[in-house]
Order: sequence, then C-alpha cells, then structure tokens
Amino acid sequence: MKRKLYVLLSVLLLLANSLGCLALQTFTPPAETPTAYVPPTPTPWVAAPPRVQPPDDAITQLETQVEAVYTAVGDAVVNVSVTSIGYDYFFNAVPSEGSGSGFVYDTQGRIVTNFHVIENAQEIQVTFADGATFTGIVIGSDSTYDLAVIEIDAGDYPLHPIPLGDSGAIRVGQFVVAIGNPFGLDQTVTFGVISSLGRVIESPDGRYIGEAIQTDAAINPGNSGGPLLDLQGRVIGVNAQIVSPSQANAGIGFAIPANTVRHVVPELISEGRYRHPWMGVRFFPASLSQQLATSFAELGAEIPDHGVLVLSVEPGTPAARAGLRGGTRSVNTPYGTIMVGGDVIVAFDGMAISSPNRLIAYLETNTRPGETIQVTVLRDNEEITLPVTLGERP
Repeated sequence: MKRKLYVLLSVLLLLANSLGCLALQTFTPPAETPTAYVPPTPTPWVAAPPRVQPPDDAITQLETQVEAVYTAVGDAVVNVSVTSIGYDYFFNAVPSEGSGSGFVYDTQGRIVTNFHVIENAQEIQVTFADGATFTGIVIGSDSTYDLAVIEIDAGDYPLHPIPLGDSGAIRVGQFVVAIGNPFGLDQTVTFGVISSLGRVIESPDGRYIGEAIQTDAAINPGNSGGPLLDLQGRVIGVNAQIVSPSQANAGIGFAIPANTVRHVVPELISEGRYRHPWMGVRFFPASLSQQLATSFAELGAEIPDHGVLVLSVEPGTPAARAGLRGGTRSVNTPYGTIMVGGDVIVAFDGMAISSPNRLIAYLETNTRPGETIQVTVLRDNEEITLPVTLGERP
C-alpha cells in the first residue's frame, strides 16, 4: 500500500513539473527586431453644414436687378471735383477743393449736378468711372432748385445718358438705388426705399423746394448731385440733402424730384437760368394757428387760425394789380413789429395753403410766369377769390 502511494505521488510531481515548464515556455516573449515609431494619422476636420438657408427666388431676383441697374448706368455717373477761391481774415485769396457727383444728361456732354456742388467754382473736373477726366464749365444754374448743368467737350468719348423717370408715379416703400462718390469714394452704390413723398426742403438761397423725395438709401457728403434711381435704371431724383447731426448718413436723405429736373434743366441749358413765378407779396414767415391767433388777440390784433398772413404788397406787382391787400396797422409782437389787417391767403386754385413754405412750393412746382392762378383770401372774415397773373421773380 505504501509502495502504491509512493508511485502515485511521484507521477503527480513529474506531471506538475512538466506543466510548469510548459507555462514558462508559453510566456517567454519571442525575439523582435526594433522599428521606428509611426504616429497615428489625424482625422481631417470637416466643417458643419451652414445653417443659413439659400435666398429664395424673390431675393435673388432683387439682387440681380440692383446689379443690373449699376451695370446699365454706372458709367454715366461722374465725380465732380471743384476748386473755388475763398478769402481769409486778411482778404488773402485761399483756394479750397470740394467734390460731389453728377450724371450724364444728354449726348452733347451736359452733366446734371447740384448748385451747391459748383457754387463759386473756379475750376471743375469731371471724372468718369474708367478714370477719363474732362474740364467742365457751368452753363446754367439755379440756387432755388439747387440744380446746375455742367458741359464738357467729350470728343469721341462715349456718353450714355440716364433717362428720367416719372417722379409723380413713385410710391412709398418702393426700392431705390443711389450711385455717387461719398467722401471721394468713386462709384459707390447704396440701396434702400422711398421713405416719404412731398417733403418741403430749404434750398441754398433760403427758399423752398417742394415735392422732395425722402429715402433711407445711404447718402453722404459727396453724393450730392448723383442720381436716385428706380429698379429700371431711370433717374427719379437728384440726391441733394441729408438730415444728420454728424454730417453722415442717418437714414434720412432728400432728392429733388425728376419731374422738377425735367422742366428746370432744359431752361438752364437754353437760357442759363430758370424763370421763377412771382406774386410780389411779403408774408408772415410762420404758419397761422389757434395758438398764434390767441396770442395776437391778446395784443389787440385779430387774425385767423389758418392760412398765410400777407404783410405787404409791392406796388405795380402781379398781386397789386389783382387787388391783394397788405397790412393796415402795426402791432408789436414777440416776432417783432407785424403789419396786420391784410389778406390771409388760404388756397391756390382750390388747393389749401397752410404755411409759407407750402405757398412757395406750390408756386414753384405748379406754375410759370405768365400763368393766371385763382388766389383765395380771407378778408374781413369772408372768403374771396382773385385771379393773379404771375410775373417773373426779379
């Protein structure tokens, strides 16, 4: 028995020894040839797809139309550079330079711009989009309408006039394009809408321009005289003024309407000036109102609460021949000494006249020297209508 147990134990020891040797052989690493380290290849970065949706057909068409306007008329918009002479404190002549814009009016070399662009000009240079430059001369100007015509000798240089549109047919909200040279930056295009119509703006000579177009298309110094265009590439206005405390675009710009250009510019070309209608009256510079009527009543003067108060009528003038009356007595007011007791103009040709600037704007926009208009006045609390044949403003 002891012998059998001894033999079994010996067999188990031999088996364990064999298994141990096998385990040692299994975990012995094989000999390897060393190799250079190769870094992993980075995965290329792929941008996420854009979230902005492509423009719809209407926006694409609008962009295309604005581009088409510039392509069609851009070479007819010019830079007008002006050298003028001023005087210092000691009356020494001091040259100064300025610039504005303009556009080709016809194939005879006439360029339309603003009066205030060429005012007091001693030398004028007209530069086209391709850099071609010509010397210009002023052949006609009008400070009341702030319009001027420059003529150049273009020789064989191709001129492409921009057609005038009908400013009486434009609408508030309509898209417009302005092209000009703001701050001397040539061929600048801006885009916007017609913000309002029928504005009355002050002209360089202190009078008024009626039916002006208000736009939010960016207009800055240097845009003056450039065209305001519809999307068919027609001039609907001449950019003239801005409202801005910083003298830069604030979204309120004004353009002289194309219909005014249509009847003023031909006369500037043919005569060098524009003949303005004239009545020959001097009137109170403020609109009459209930508040003003009350304050005048406290001073012993009765005036209506609407219309334009006639202070005086010059002898021998159209108004005098028609029988209009000026004031008959003077009253000291916060506005100075005022002549009261005269006629109060309330309508022209049946259209209500509510303020002095509306009176001037109506005459300038709707009448010509030699025409007769029906002037309705309040006299002794009664309305009467007088026919006035207009003359030419001296």
